[in-house]
Amino acid sequence: MTTSRASVSRYLSTHALAFLLLASSTVGARAQKAADLSGVWQTETAGSTVRIARCGGGYCGTIAATAGSGVDAQNPDPALRSRKLVGVQIMQAGTPSGAGFEGSLYNPNDGKTYAGSLTPKGPDTVEVAGCVLSVLCKRQTWRRIR
Repeated sequence: MTTSRASVSRYLSTHALAFLLLASSTVGARAQKAADLSGVWQTETAGSTVRIARCGGGYCGTIAATAGSGVDAQNPDPALRSRKLVGVQIMQAGTPSGAGFEGSLYNPNDGKTYAGSLTPKGPDTVEVAGCVLSVLCKRQTWRRIR
């Protein structure tokens, strides 16, 4: 039995395409799982821990524990200055962007909300940035503790 070169080429092309589709879907699933940023993270200054969880198409961050008085004393709304910081959502990073997510970041130290980003830097490390005018940015590296 002889097989034409065209038949062999068609056979290989069909099976190579199937293999590539299978491999890419497996890699995508692994990458998506590995990129899950949900968990409890220690801030760079070790003053707070933040619980990051999925929300919408991205992530939100809520203060889980904090040092000091633990109240939102710098909030621009006088009615909120005595509220406890634990449980306050300080990060909303719901827009996928490049390797991370963009949104907003509330800084309880000065009571201001900044344009923010959340970018994974490793399985247990993220970079959190708060920016003014998208140019002047303060960055912190947070480490996963759970």
